[in-house]
Amino acid sequence: MYTYLLINVFSILIPFIASFDKRLDFVGKWKYFFPAMFLTMAFFIAWDVLFTHWGIWGFNPRYLTGIEVINLPLEEWLFFFTIPYACVFTYEALNYLVKKDYFGPASGIITHVLIAGLIILAVVNYHRMYTMVTFSLTAIFLALHFYVFNSRYLGRFYFSYLIVLIPFFIVNGILTGSFIEEEVVWYNNAENLSIRMFTIPVEDSVYGLLLILMNVTIYERLKGRGERTIDNRQLASGRFSG
Repeated sequence: MYTYLLINVFSILIPFIASFDKRLDFVGKWKYFFPAMFLTMAFFIAWDVLFTHWGIWGFNPRYLTGIEVINLPLEEWLFFFTIPYACVFTYEALNYLVKKDYFGPASGIITHVLIAGLIILAVVNYHRMYTMVTFSLTAIFLALHFYVFNSRYLGRFYFSYLIVLIPFFIVNGILTGSFIEEEVVWYNNAENLSIRMFTIPVEDSVYGLLLILMNVTIYERLKGRGERTIDNRQLASGRFSG
């Protein structure tokens, strides 16, 4: 039963088809998305390989194709393409459809609350590897956004992530056994808080936030550079033509 493969296919199917809509033209932004996705994937695959090797999580072969790359199922590799694709597409679509930045004015407060809460939980649960690593890395990355990157899109990201949490519960619910008789992905509860949202470890929501934010961060930086290059060319063209 190729459950994990089918999850990947259905996760990306509608966003991929909608990418060709000329109003949003996400296809035209692939040149920014794919480098962002591959760079983020490299980081998360290294993390994944280590945690799988250490038995912090693992995969049920009953729901896999049996194809492995660097001791990870093919489906796990695809996960770091299909889920970021669907989420970054959703982020772009919401930016296009919803003009007002509802969370923008509160993004600083939200970020600081998240950083403080994640750091406290990471320190208190230093002996739980999944909790400590995920919460620490996410807190550090959020701090970089606020104090170094001076990101202006955090409010829009938080808004889109709240929307993304809806399919998140469906996809992760299937993977962790909410809708089928067994887990596709299992977790060692000694390495997490053992707090489940249905069957989903609470750490997964923070892991997902870091995964998508890292994709969006690189995507936005590349897109910003690309747009500035186009503007400079147009400006130069106007000067020469004048």
